[in-house]
Amino acid sequence: MAPSILIADIGGTTTRIARAGADGVPFDVRLEANDSYASAQELIGTYLADMSGDRPAAAVLAVAGPIDGDDIRLTNRDWRFSRAALAARFSLRRVEVVNDFAAFAHAVPQLGRDDLLGVGVGRAAAGRPRLVCGPGTGFGTAVILTRENGYDVLPSESGHMRLGAVTTDEARIIAHLVRDFGPVAVEHVLSGSGLARLHRILTGEQLSSHAIIKAAANGQPSEKESCAVFLRVLGRVLGDLTLAFEALGGVYVGGGLGRALAPLFADSPFRTAFEDHPPYGERLAQVPVQVVTHAAPGLLGAARLGRHLLQAD
Repeated sequence: MAPSILIADIGGTTTRIARAGADGVPFDVRLEANDSYASAQELIGTYLADMSGDRPAAAVLAVAGPIDGDDIRLTNRDWRFSRAALAARFSLRRVEVVNDFAAFAHAVPQLGRDDLLGVGVGRAAAGRPRLVCGPGTGFGTAVILTRENGYDVLPSESGHMRLGAVTTDEARIIAHLVRDFGPVAVEHVLSGSGLARLHRILTGEQLSSHAIIKAAANGQPSEKESCAVFLRVLGRVLGDLTLAFEALGGVYVGGGLGRALAPLFADSPFRTAFEDHPPYGERLAQVPVQVVTHAAPGLLGAARLGRHLLQAD
């Protein structure tokens, strides 16, 4: 039997962990709450101890943070590990680590029509960059660059760009956040905790992002308005990033929060804000935007990378 690869998508709040074989299909998928573990090493060790069958030969881990050398640190959780130490601890001959949205980007070629929800109209320009991004615990971004014999993926930390206001209600939100954080970053608003902050500022209510989205989907006016403001800001920021990267090949919106908000995009100001970038409104109107509804694109991308690892070995 061919060896399997350990794959994981390690986010700020949850981790999806699984194995994949030479076919690149994840199996034995588990969803774990990160608060249940003291470290990524403990989470991985628990999974390996509980699994049946042969141990994986190698690992591909998608991590919510930049990848610089062997010292891997998550941005929005106090976890860190060494690739070399992890390989030695679990007898893995190789451990590859990529940014979580880079793994998401590697999943895009595998997504089918049922995994995507279009927002507005547009037609992808062949050969042009594609933007992959979305809100979750933080705000992730990567860019897919088409090459003659495939593609490259460029990770980005644009969730930490500064965020400004365009409308009066946005100015009110930013003013409140400046008092809390000083300079305001994109993910201070465009994240799960950011939606909760936005709703608290607009309404005075302290609710979780999950509760806000659920109430909005049920037609509650104040929660629906908070989600509309959130999606308007998201649309504007994605329009900014589309222009920055010339991502005329299309935009793919993911992240746990992006997926949860999928039913609300159509009736929101998202698409108007995305296109409202004079003098390039018509240019942005041609760009297709897809909300990715697949539950685990990061695992798909990690499995794809794992398949190449097995083939290389």
